[in-house]
Amino acid sequence: MKSQAQLIQEILTAIQNARTICIVGHMRPDGDCIGSQLGLMLALRAIGKQVVCWNQDAMPLKYRFLDPGHNFVKPKSGQEFDLVIAVDCASLERLGTVARRVTRRRQLINIDHHESNTRYGDINWVSAREPSTGELIYHLMKAAGWPVTKPIADCLFTAVSTDTGSFQYASTRPGTFHVGAELVTHGANLARICHEVYQSFPLARVRLLKHVYNKFKLTHNDRIAYFWLKKADLARTGAGSSDTEGLIDHIRAIEPVVVACVFEEIEPETIRISLRSKCRSVNVNDICRQFGGGGHGAAAGAMIAGRPMTIQRRVIGAIRKAINSAN
Repeated sequence: MKSQAQLIQEILTAIQNARTICIVGHMRPDGDCIGSQLGLMLALRAIGKQVVCWNQDAMPLKYRFLDPGHNFVKPKSGQEFDLVIAVDCASLERLGTVARRVTRRRQLINIDHHESNTRYGDINWVSAREPSTGELIYHLMKAAGWPVTKPIADCLFTAVSTDTGSFQYASTRPGTFHVGAELVTHGANLARICHEVYQSFPLARVRLLKHVYNKFKLTHNDRIAYFWLKKADLARTGAGSSDTEGLIDHIRAIEPVVVACVFEEIEPETIRISLRSKCRSVNVNDICRQFGGGGHGAAAGAMIAGRPMTIQRRVIGAIRKAINSAN
């Protein structure tokens, strides 16, 4: 197995040999995905590379302050790149429609921190020890000797902060605090990031949160909490799919809850599940792998086809079994 230093050197050599680069991320991008893409893009443009950022789905409103130059563009068919870099994406399928748009490339680099990563790149730097991909991008920049400007620091601090629950999740390591401190030293605007990401929500999201509190359910001696989000719920509240990010944390925070689950209707018989665990011995990545998904031990998801109530019974049953085994 190659060391981290060897992988970083391979990545830097591939970047050095490339002129045109496309940086891609997963469907429904979150703060870690967006921050990692933008931070890496700014660094590569500063060394003279032609770089674009592509995602299947639009950037959530609360992260747009990171991209005043509107650097995310719609994926185009037939465009050729010397190098494609996928960040924070556990599988080629998670790129969504972008996967089909980046087939004309010389090389694909996969930089990620998910346990479930399928190693789909020509070069794969996958480190599940790091709680965020943003931390990996920062280590890459340090190894390369690239300057960390204030805009880059904002992007990478947002990436690290959001994927660690603002440094609260059990995945946060001592080194993560050091990275955060160094990014603030490089000029990350902590007050603005906290305001935009954690303290400023559209009214539609608040209406959606009201729905969550009214409709969530508890089972298995209150150790499992779950709720449904249907298309009608989004339409009634005026919310978009990006407004659902982080809603699960509100039921995860209930004191007796061990695992929180969201069932989100994508189509009448296609359901996206998201799981969060508060217990190290209950690995939700293992649960989601049973349904063709994956992620981390504390946070994972899957897309499941079938009848909604059948899916609910199967998923809640799998969670109950995992909790009982842990006990």
